[in-house]
Amino acid sequence: MKGRALHFVFKIGDRQRNALFFRDILGMKVLRHEEFKEGCAAACNGPYNNRWSKTMVGYGPEDNHFVLELTWNTEVSHYERGNDFLGITIKSQESIARAKALQWPIKKEGDNHVLESPDGYTFYIIDEPEPTERDPVLKLSLASTNIESSVLYWNQLLGTKMMHKDDTRALFTYDETQAFIEFKKIDEPINHATAYGRVAFAVPMIELKDIESKCADNKCKILTPMITLDTPGKASVTVVILADPDGHEICFVDDENFRLLSKVDPEADSHLNFHMAKYQKYLEKEKQEVKQ
Repeated sequence: MKGRALHFVFKIGDRQRNALFFRDILGMKVLRHEEFKEGCAAACNGPYNNRWSKTMVGYGPEDNHFVLELTWNTEVSHYERGNDFLGITIKSQESIARAKALQWPIKKEGDNHVLESPDGYTFYIIDEPEPTERDPVLKLSLASTNIESSVLYWNQLLGTKMMHKDDTRALFTYDETQAFIEFKKIDEPINHATAYGRVAFAVPMIELKDIESKCADNKCKILTPMITLDTPGKASVTVVILADPDGHEICFVDDENFRLLSKVDPEADSHLNFHMAKYQKYLEKEKQEVKQ
């Protein structure tokens, strides 16, 4: 199968603090920012029907980088963390230096430096210069209660290449030049809580249909059957939302239209700043009205 690792979705509470972390500490660029008036038909922002925003951040264009989707809901300021997300590994000596300069807490685990986002998401930072020949984001790590079940699903059903497997972990990818997806065994039930994320891949439209059919034939969970999602002023994309044996959400999107949707917006950083400032003014106005 010809697939492309796209991004992982994080639900965030405070946009200002997250902008500081992802832009000024991790050093990611704002690639595009989109505002929505109501909840997503494919629950991209979670089970919330309110105004929300999507901010894509990464070290380069979505065509050849694994990026992060930060979803922010106007009515939710905090999400309960589960044990499903284990971390993202990034090669970035520069992030460590920026964290020290801004006095952001740094932990050590073996040779890695560990940074946590404002919402408690873990980033393992390898103390080496950011590579220029590839994406600094190396892998996404998720929990698995059964490595064999993860292998059957991700390798045999979804068609990813298995790069490594032992009793405690398995590593997959569609292409060795892309970020890897790692599953580590945990000895307790997986709790996705309310902060659960979603990993996304792009495949050609013809393979998108095949994935849905294959999942249906194998009685695997399909959270959202094939649906077309609209983004105001941008290309519409077709998606299928699945869940693996441990309930990790997976979005498959048609590659042809996603490449149009995901073009870098040179004004994205300004758009994010504008909407953050606008929301702060709204909150200040509400506080004044309460005092009166």
